[in-house]
Amino acid sequence: MTQEDFNNLLERIWTTHIKDVMCKKSAEYASGGDKLHNFKRAAQMNGVSPIEALRGMKLKHDVSINDMLDGLKEGKEYTQLLWEEKLHDDINYYLLLWALLYETYDWK
Repeated sequence: MTQEDFNNLLERIWTTHIKDVMCKKSAEYASGGDKLHNFKRAAQMNGVSPIEALRGMKLKHDVSINDMLDGLKEGKEYTQLLWEEKLHDDINYYLLLWALLYETYDWK
């Protein structure tokens, strides 16, 4: 892959997928205007920190991606759309973790 192709891919991933999904999902997941509401609520319900709540929710995605990677070794095929959905969710979880760390530890 050339540097130009890689840069184009990054731009498409960010603008078409990551940014759009993170903005659109706010209405669904950000109760009371708090983008991190679901992690805080799950943390309350389970007696853990919001970071640990995110870890638990992200684990489902990690298992799914690992199952797909194992499936590739077995000759299974997955659509580009499915891979993109899984990978975008994974990237979004890391961005949300960053936000939780930022808020929890008062990063500037």
